[in-house]
Amino acid sequence: MSSRVDYLVKHLELKPHPEGGYFREMYRSEESHQKEHLPARFSGSRSHCTSIYFLLFGNNYSALHKIKSDEIWHHYEGGTLEIFSIDNSGKLTVHLLGKDFENNEKPQIVIKAGDWFGSRVKDKSTYALVGCTVAPGFDFEDFEMGDRNSLLNSFPQHKKIIEELTH
Repeated sequence: MSSRVDYLVKHLELKPHPEGGYFREMYRSEESHQKEHLPARFSGSRSHCTSIYFLLFGNNYSALHKIKSDEIWHHYEGGTLEIFSIDNSGKLTVHLLGKDFENNEKPQIVIKAGDWFGSRVKDKSTYALVGCTVAPGFDFEDFEMGDRNSLLNSFPQHKKIIEELTH
């Protein structure tokens, strides 16, 4: 696995991501939505769309966080990626991103704007190369990293996964 991970990091020019794993922005539309045409939750104009490569492997994980846009995840290669999302009502959903359709995996899933979410490879001996598409486009102003204590206060029923996917 590590030789393939090293190859992907090098050839896709991936860099460490603040939430965990490795990434590279691949696309940012040149056109944008002006603030006055976006929902009030956005503080300014946003690109129509952005996309990244995202790589997780071994014990790496994407820490629980949320953004203000919908995010579409695409599986490219490697093992199954577990994506955990918690909506505002406290409902936890475990999405299986992959290509093993007989085991309820999907090659594409959507995380709704405002949901807390984090991810990890299901089998620690594997890696997952995925893509994430965000519309309106991603901006770090719209990113909120989950605070373990705040999440535990809001969603005590999900203590185990919150402790596993926060720093």
